[in-house]
Amino acid sequence: MVTIAREETSSSLTQIAQQTRQAASKLAVSSTKERDRAIEAIATALEAAAPEILAANQADCQAAETDGIPKPLYARLKLGEVKLKAAIAGVKDVGQLTDPVGAVQIHRELDEGLILDRVTCPLGVLGVIFEARPDALIQITSLAIKSGNGVILKGGKEATRSCQAIVKAIHQGLEKTNVDPAAVQLLTTREEIKALLKLDKYVDLIIPRGSNSFIRYVQENTLIPVLGHADGICHLYIDKTAQIDKAIDITVDSKTQYPAACNSIETLLVDREIASQFLPKLAAVLQEKQVELRGDEKTREFIDISPATEADWGTEYCDLILSIKIVDSLDEAIAHVNTYGSKHTDAIVSEDPIAATTFLDRVDASSVFHNCSTRFSDGFRYGFGAEVGISTQKMPPRGPVGLEGLVTYKYKITGNGHVAATYTGQNAKPFTHKDL
Repeated sequence: MVTIAREETSSSLTQIAQQTRQAASKLAVSSTKERDRAIEAIATALEAAAPEILAANQADCQAAETDGIPKPLYARLKLGEVKLKAAIAGVKDVGQLTDPVGAVQIHRELDEGLILDRVTCPLGVLGVIFEARPDALIQITSLAIKSGNGVILKGGKEATRSCQAIVKAIHQGLEKTNVDPAAVQLLTTREEIKALLKLDKYVDLIIPRGSNSFIRYVQENTLIPVLGHADGICHLYIDKTAQIDKAIDITVDSKTQYPAACNSIETLLVDREIASQFLPKLAAVLQEKQVELRGDEKTREFIDISPATEADWGTEYCDLILSIKIVDSLDEAIAHVNTYGSKHTDAIVSEDPIAATTFLDRVDASSVFHNCSTRFSDGFRYGFGAEVGISTQKMPPRGPVGLEGLVTYKYKITGNGHVAATYTGQNAKPFTHKDL
């Protein structure tokens, strides 16, 4: 019985993927105006359906509370009117961005009458799997449509009602445009995740968003390229030249503004020379905000907190917990970040431009900041309109991924009877290789 159910799931999902691919192939050659109209229609439909979406999310949240889901996951699940309005504003922002499709990156004469163009084009079909975060569905769909890609979405079971209400509104919006609603599909069962990961014939990129264990599972169980990050272990280093009040403000924001986010800090590094002035003042502020502090032996000489263990340096809490370590130098801080960090976002607070530049240059992370909160590591805040996720891999795209990460390119050559034999052998004709 189980085998039959799995076969049915696989067959059904293959049909869905085929439909998405067909819709995506038409979307890929649609005009900028057609895709922008579709995005505008999505925003309008989401606004009209806001009461229904919020009611569905409320039902999801109530069920999640009954099930006792972890606090960070609940924070991501809860939509609310403010978060929904922000997500819809993000859709509208995406509509205002420059079309990433059809841009000519290279226009070159290889020889007279033989012209090479490198032109951007959509990836094809995106498979997006996420835990909670119904607003992520909105962001990703708008970016997919703008970049000419189809998208198959799978939200966590805790967000099923929210996702269904959102996709219903999106389809209602697309039905009023030239974009086939089949370009946006929603999956609702856990079994479909395994089936989706096997569809390398139809899906061009998998984008997972969720816990580190979840993303690692995806990375280890598919042949499809995966864009994502397994951990968000972010650091803030307080240099010996830091201004105390500025450093406190940045630390508090980086930890407490949204602790469940992957760009909130998990470890604070403090230079020994400033520790006695900085740590007691910081601890008082953070403890008022209910932050649990853990520190190494040196830190606990200045503030009375729980001891930090080796495991703490490699833990993503996604909660109001912060580990603190005192370091003797900038070099030690950089070494710690590069050893325990996840290449997500790391920052320095310093009034020494040389120290700041050294930190930014030597820390191996997709985003590195000076004198500002790590919470700025976000596609919307970078001006991308929204993001499909954050990538910590070395190969591009890296960091918050917007439209530019959802297109690839193809080479187009136009000639007039040209043959390769003309350019080989003893009497080979040389290429002109002239950029036009």
